[in-house]
Amino acid sequence: MPADLAVIGLGHHGLPLARAATSAGIDTLGHDTDPHAVAELAAGRPPVDGSLTAAEIRRMLSAGFRPVTDPAELGRVRTAVICAPTPPGPDGTLDLGAVTAAARVLAARLRPHTTVLVESPVPPGTTEGPLRELLEAGSGLRAGRDFHLAYSPGRIDPGSRAHGAARGPAAAPKVIGGLTPACTESAAAFYGRLTDKVVRARGPREAETVKLLETNFRHVNIALVNEMAVLCHELGIDLWDVIRCAETKPYGFQAFRPGPGVGGHGVPLDTVAGHRPLRLVELAGRINERMPQYVVQRSATLLNEHGKSARGARILLLGVTYKPDLADREGSPADEIARRLMDLGAAVSYHDPYVPDWRVRELPVPRADSLYEAAAHADLTILLQHHRTYDLQGLAVKAQLLLDTRGATPAGAAHRL
Repeated sequence: MPADLAVIGLGHHGLPLARAATSAGIDTLGHDTDPHAVAELAAGRPPVDGSLTAAEIRRMLSAGFRPVTDPAELGRVRTAVICAPTPPGPDGTLDLGAVTAAARVLAARLRPHTTVLVESPVPPGTTEGPLRELLEAGSGLRAGRDFHLAYSPGRIDPGSRAHGAARGPAAAPKVIGGLTPACTESAAAFYGRLTDKVVRARGPREAETVKLLETNFRHVNIALVNEMAVLCHELGIDLWDVIRCAETKPYGFQAFRPGPGVGGHGVPLDTVAGHRPLRLVELAGRINERMPQYVVQRSATLLNEHGKSARGARILLLGVTYKPDLADREGSPADEIARRLMDLGAAVSYHDPYVPDWRVRELPVPRADSLYEAAAHADLTILLQHHRTYDLQGLAVKAQLLLDTRGATPAGAAHRL
């Protein structure tokens, strides 16, 4: 059966979009190359990252959502949105393999008058450059004349009630940059069915660069407070109190908070092919990448100050996801922290209500069943992620030694980053 919309890539970008579309009454199919993921969705089971619940998936299916692997289905839609993942490659740049593969699959079945939208994070120039070339070469059609082409950066804050996956594109104003004015208006007509506000960029490059700026802004500001955390510890200053006071300023300041590292799906880009590097972003990346090592250093120092060595120490890690109250572990610093602690000879265990199984270096990490009992038994407990289920006051009483990397415990109740 034909559908109004095809979402290509059913990950953390595509699935929320498909949910929003079905909720808006748009006949939607979701295409993914992973047969297991498609089968799980078709059976009503939610994704492992916890971005949508089983009830939400079942409502999508009952509203007509169809997850498929057959690319032939893409030949019968009016709008196609590419939401394929672009993870960091070995050199730190975005791996566009899944996006270009999606473009090739779509191109072979592209019909005239289709609107093609790209939401995957890509470097500026990708939509009107290589992706446009792939679509035109594979279809024999011309972008801007025979089909519409536009870019729109995804804006979802996982776990947020106001801006999370459950709301999809309605979570924030939708930026759109089309290859031509007609492309922009076609994209605006589609997204206008999902959100109250559409913002028109001058073109695809500007829209792509919006995503670049937003992601780099986050990483640079986290790097600043991470450096401040190190400095304030050396000076004996309570950074968390500093931030609490600073955020009362009604202009010129936005509060960011330090942590054990930066996780998530947004990858900062400090270089764009053929152009000079963004030196501030490059430096921010180095600062943030050092935070897991700093946490391990602080841990070893705390143990030493209490007459213990890291070698042989029992260390409990609390919260191994990248964000609170989510199962998503994408880019979580917990993996590197665990590896470094193991290299020091520590016996590492963990507790996380959202992660039933965790492996580091292909080996299972022991999971604590009783949180308080495990904290009382551990030489050091490290809070890496503040899930709402954690009673930190009670934990601070039970733990022999507690290092809080999130500033979530009351002042004086634990050692804070």
